[in-house]
Parts: sequence; structure tokens; C-alpha cells
Amino acid sequence: MSAPTRTPGVALSILMLFGFIATVFIFAGAGGWITAGNIESWYVDLHKPELTPENWVFPVVWNFLFFLIGLSGWLLWRAAGSINDAGAALSLFIAQLMLNLGWSVVFFGLHRPDLASIEVVVLDIAITATAAAFWPISRLAAMLMLPYLAWSLFATYLTIAIWLLNR
Repeated sequence: MSAPTRTPGVALSILMLFGFIATVFIFAGAGGWITAGNIESWYVDLHKPELTPENWVFPVVWNFLFFLIGLSGWLLWRAAGSINDAGAALSLFIAQLMLNLGWSVVFFGLHRPDLASIEVVVLDIAITATAAAFWPISRLAAMLMLPYLAWSLFATYLTIAIWLLNR
């Protein structure tokens, strides 16, 4: 029989909430920094598919999604009771954040839509695996990853289309 799950105190819970959100936004900020310098120089000249949103849509959507991702990680931690008890699922959580940043590095930093097309498919798989790993621990945490997965799948379409249109 396993030990009962511990519920963290309010102060620790609030601290961890801010910690999870801050961690996600650190990754997001790094990706945004790489992206911002290339929007008006390199990206503006690319041929883009018909369904490409206006540039202002991306930061609005991504900021909302990054908040949900941070909240999802925190809910998982709360449901698991500790970092150790959430270990494998949190490892996937960090891996998908690294892959998300990696897409910005490859697409905007290296100007390689071809490699970014491969990378974003791996990101989609990592997000799916993260949500699946979250499900047995916290269904709500898993469900909060689904809008991110949907947007990432849309980003996959955009990335592959940009690569094909600009070969």
C-alpha cells in the first residue's frame, strides 16, 4: 500500500505556483528574444500559407498558453504531492519546454524551417506524452495541456508550409 499523498501548505503552494509560471515564462522569454529580432528582418520576407495569422496574434496566444502550461505543471505537482512523486511526468514537462524553445532557435535563430519542421513534430509528440503522463495524476493538468497541443499542431502546419513554400 502506498503512502497517502501529502497536501502542501498554502505558502508553499503559492510559491510553487509562481515558480512553475516563472519557469515557463523564462523559457518563453528566451524564445521570444530569439524570435523578436527576426520578425521584421527575416520572417517578413518569407512566403506564408493562407491561414497564417497576423503577427500580433502569436504573442497573445502564446502568453495565454504559457500561463496554462505553468498552471498545468503546478496542478500536477499539487496532485502528486511532491516533485519526486511527479518525477517522470515533470521530466516530460521540462523536455517539452526545452523543445518549444528549440523550435524558436531552429526556425528563427538558424533560419531553418526544414529542420524546424522535424523539431516541431518531436515537440508535438512530447506535448502529447506530457499530457498522457499527467492524466493519471491530474486530469485537469492534462486537459490544460490540450490547447497548447492544438496550437502546436497548427504551428506544425505553418512551419511545414513555410518550409515548402520557401524551398
